[in-house]
Amino acid sequence: MTPRIANPHALAPETVKALYAVEKSFHDAGLDPILMDLIKLRASQINGCAFCIHMHSTDLRKRGEAEMRLYMLPAWRESSLYTDREQAALGWTEALTRLAETHAPDADYAALKAQFSEEEQVRLTLLIGAINLWNRLQAGFRVAHPVEAPRAAA
Repeated sequence: MTPRIANPHALAPETVKALYAVEKSFHDAGLDPILMDLIKLRASQINGCAFCIHMHSTDLRKRGEAEMRLYMLPAWRESSLYTDREQAALGWTEALTRLAETHAPDADYAALKAQFSEEEQVRLTLLIGAINLWNRLQAGFRVAHPVEAPRAAA
């Protein structure tokens, strides 16, 4: 993959700084870091953003998240590894990430509403919007993820 722009962050530093401030506000609001990273990872998987998939799966591992929950995330609806609260957030993530297809279905919102306060609903919605923006920046300009040493041949 060839980057389209070597360092897009450097070309809009004020805006990128504002995006980092938005990210910090989610942590300051007390949203669960594992839930936030699951949301970010799932949206990044849908959007095919390798940079963000690498980042958020790495962050989840650092937080002690079980590998199997990372592997099963694309199939969360068929897995018992996710809490009702996580499932509601993941459903809302998919609905908003695929908004043109889903139109934010009432069923997904009802599941969200059953698990989260109105303030949390708004914060989660903003978080989903933010990760989709990061995905578009990173994937759109083909920003490469860090490369780990290749596995030796058996």
